[in-house]
Formats: sequence, structure tokens, C-alpha cells
Amino acid sequence: MRNPLADKVVEIKPSGIRKFFDIVSEMDDVISLSIGEPDFDTPWHIRDEGIYSLEKGRTFYTSNAGLKELKEEICHYLKRKHGVEYNPKNEVFVTVGGSEGIDAALRAMLNPGEEVLIPQPSYVSYEPCAILAGGVPVIIELKAEHEFRLTAQELENAITDKTKILILPFPNNPTGAIMERKDLEAIAEVIIKHDIFVISDEIYSELTYKEKHVSIVEIPGMMERTILINGFSKAYAMTGWRLGYACGPEAIITQMLKIHQFAIMCAPTTSQYAAVEALRNGDDDVDEMREAYNQRRRYLMHAFKEMGLECFEPFGAFYVFPCIKEFGMTSDEFAVKFLQEEKVAVVPGTAFGDCGEGFLRISYAASMENIKTAMERLAEFIGRLRAEKK
Repeated sequence: MRNPLADKVVEIKPSGIRKFFDIVSEMDDVISLSIGEPDFDTPWHIRDEGIYSLEKGRTFYTSNAGLKELKEEICHYLKRKHGVEYNPKNEVFVTVGGSEGIDAALRAMLNPGEEVLIPQPSYVSYEPCAILAGGVPVIIELKAEHEFRLTAQELENAITDKTKILILPFPNNPTGAIMERKDLEAIAEVIIKHDIFVISDEIYSELTYKEKHVSIVEIPGMMERTILINGFSKAYAMTGWRLGYACGPEAIITQMLKIHQFAIMCAPTTSQYAAVEALRNGDDDVDEMREAYNQRRRYLMHAFKEMGLECFEPFGAFYVFPCIKEFGMTSDEFAVKFLQEEKVAVVPGTAFGDCGEGFLRISYAASMENIKTAMERLAEFIGRLRAEKK
């Protein structure tokens, strides 16, 4: 029988996160600090707007690009948050989560063999999406000594005559790293010098704890060469609503929308009405959730210090990325042993790229009670490991 499968799909490795979740699913009474999902319910007034849209019978397709009022609200949001102006008619479209926007951007922009620069550790979808779009992923290994930020020199060193796109994944999953304005200004010079484009994944833009998030589209010369990806999952605790958006130059957005038309049609109508309410009246909800996350983040950093576990201080998203190299185990071995002996689930750093070896991703999108219990168990666990080494 003829092989029914595409070689490039078969060759893509399954998600390392999914592999670990399979182990977790077979155990009882596990405290999970592995999920990249807010533990808050979607705020009631946002849910209520979704319910109201159903009651009013708003269950039909929207335009391919999304509800007119939602696109307008997205533009208002970006204007007040970042001081940039997009045209809601032809520079914005609504996607099924931020992930669809990343995939559509890569497929719309890449010709076969063109290179995509991917800083790692980072979100698991970038590399396979680049491959599926016919591109060649080029990994830039981010370093703990630079707080896992992308430096201008690292970017310069990775660029070749085949480079077309840089994926900019900040605030970062899994490290929690951020890029400040000075960092973005430095890499913008390199981007403009080499005439490449940026896909800026800013899904965690509302979850920063050091300073207000700065988008690279705020830097002069960058708006016209950047596709900005964002959404509602993290900031508004709307993961299951599956809604995001992409903004950028009309020429690129038009081609992305063409892919969206044929593959998706339109984003969920109910979710779009709820998102309008989120953007109009959700700032206070975001502030409350951000403060709760920040308290958990500070608690974790204190706990790591108390147990002598090395971890740079992250200022974005809801993850910490402690180093476990002292124990002489791989990240996968450490995570599995910790899960089996203490029933606490964390994610091996290698799920986010090979350079994540020696680290763990711990999510603090969990209750403070569970976080405290998990840290008590982690302290006991690493205490035993240290005792065994003596």
C-alpha cells in the first residue's frame, strides 16, 4: 500500500509537554504546576456577554476577518496600550487563538528554504509551524546569564542571506523573560539593517511585573515589518474561547486572511462578542489577576532562595525556570522522579528546545495553597538528592 503520510509531518516530534502529561494522567492526587493556563474563571461579565449573544441568536458566521466592533476595539486597545494605530478594515483580523495567527503568518510569508530565527527556550509550536510552512528553523539559544533575553549580537550572529523572519516570543513561555525597550531598540537596528521581518508573539503582554510591556511595534521603523500576535487566553482567562488576533501591514494581513478564509472561515461568533466586552470593560479583571500572579511569583522566588535552588528572576507570564544542573540529572529524569516520589508535576525544560536542558518550567497559574504544598515537597525532594550526593 502506498504511504499515505507526508514525510515532513511524520518527522516532526510530538510535543514534549504532551508526552509528560500522559504520565501525569495515569496518577492520582497530583499537584500540577505544569499547565500554561490561568486558574481563574473567565470574569462573569465577559461570560455573560457570551451568553447574551447566544440568547439573542447571534450564532451565524461573522465576516472572515471578524466582527467589525471587535476589530475596532482591538485597535483602540493597541492605541491606548502602545500608542500605535492600526486600520481595523485591512490591518487586523481575528484568529482562532494566537496559535492560528502564528501559523498563518508563517505560511503567508515563507517561500521554501527561507530561514526563520527562533529564540529558545520558547513555545513549542514555532519550530514545527515553520517546517510545515516550508521554512527552515534556525535556533538561537538564549542564555540564563542574559536573563534569557535575545541580544542584538546573538541575532546578528544568526542572520544569513536566507533569513526572512525572526519570531520574538516575549514575555516568554517557558522562562518568564521579558524584553525592555532598550533591548528592543538594539535588536530593531539589526532587523532593519538586514531587512527581515518579525512575528511578535505578545500573548502574555498584560502579565508583566517589572514595568509595562513594550511592544516592538512601538520602535520606529518596526510597525511596517512586524506581525503582532495577541489574544484573550492569558490576560482574560479565556483559553477555551479560542480567540486571538493578528495585526500588521495590509499586504501581509491580506494573504494571512486568505489562508484563514480557506482553512477556518471565521473565529467563533460567541467568543467574539465576549471579547468585545473584555476589551471594553476588562482592565480591572486583568489588574486583579496580575496582582495575584505577582504574589505567587514572589513567593516562589523566596522559596527557591530558601532551598538554595538557582533561578533568575522572571518578570513576565506566569512561569519560573529554575536550574537543576547541580543534581546531575536530565530535566526529564528530574521531572519524572519528582512526580513519582512527590506527586508534583512540572515540565522538563527540554520540552521547549534542547537548550532547556538542566531547567524546569514551573507554572504559578495555580492556587497559592497548591504552590506552597508543592514547594514544601520540592524542598524535601532536593534535600534528599543533595544528601545522596554526599
